Amino acid sequence: MVHFLRTKHPLLNQKGQLTEAGYSTSLILDYDRRNIKANALRIKEWDYYLITDGKTGLALTIADNSYMGLASISLLDFENRWEITKSLMRPFPMGKTNFPSSSEYGDLRISRKNYELIFENHGNNRLLTFFMDHFRGNETLRGEITLNCPQTESMVIATPFPQKPKAFYYNQKINCMPASGSVSLGGDSYHFSQDFAMGVLDWGRGVWPYKSTWFWSSASGRINGIPFGLNLGYGFGDTSAATENMLFYNGKAHKLDQVVFEIPQKENAPDYQRAWQIRDQAERLQLSFHPLLNRAAKIDFKLLCSDQQQVFGHFNGNVILDDGTKLTLKDFFGFVEHVKNKW
Repeated sequence: MVHFLRTKHPLLNQKGQLTEAGYSTSLILDYDRRNIKANALRIKEWDYYLITDGKTGLALTIADNSYMGLASISLLDFENRWEITKSLMRPFPMGKTNFPSSSEYGDLRISRKNYELIFENHGNNRLLTFFMDHFRGNETLRGEITLNCPQTESMVIATPFPQKPKAFYYNQKINCMPASGSVSLGGDSYHFSQDFAMGVLDWGRGVWPYKSTWFWSSASGRINGIPFGLNLGYGFGDTSAATENMLFYNGKAHKLDQVVFEIPQKENAPDYQRAWQIRDQAERLQLSFHPLLNRAAKIDFKLLCSDQQQVFGHFNGNVILDDGTKLTLKDFFGFVEHVKNKW
């Protein structure tokens, strides 16, 4: 049965097991890496920011996956349909990246001679500064983005893995953060205005099995001038107590139950470039998704493998809020992704 988390307490008990599975609209459970009892090599922590305005996109990632650290930047041009992603890995950070225990406070920084990413949290806004050499040929990418952080509800989920009692997935998605700033690459400049651009934060901490597959969809924008966002997905652990499916309208979260992602098939394989269908069981969400650009990435290091299909495009259809209000999405920009990992 779906369970709403109401009481603030530690995420893990003395045995390193999840104390309470469920969902919330704020980061109510207290995460502390020191309380994890699972194999230290299985701990994963990440902060991922995505900023889009429908024309340009920027993604920034810092991750500490214990045996492998990651700094990644993506620049996406949706009008001309190209993207550049550069990811730099480092061996065995083992928690030394010093991730904050909460999304509500603390800064995060990773700095090397040829790149730097800094995520500063100032409470009512977040400042993201970065550079990466040789991002496109010999050209350096650099930029600065400010995200406003209104007091809005968010998606928070805590789920267990029944076969692995010391494994867990603790995740928050913060949608609809107005974004401003600029990015430069060689002689090209890209500018984000709060009138059109919004950001989302994917804040994650957890321990989970070697093999994982998930779907995730996110969008942030405005409908008739009012902030609207969605977060849809499944694939992490036992979701009987919670799913991460939510709509956000004017700062309030509206919970959905299970959703289904229907990907067109071609020759018995997913055809990510054709229109997807996304729906929920209660008929509160009926969307078609029309792709523009697929940020596809595959790596195969035998023991470490990843197949990522992050498809950007437009949503069309209808959603129904908790009070029965029906909203129509018309060419509403966002993305859907299907990821299969061995890591």
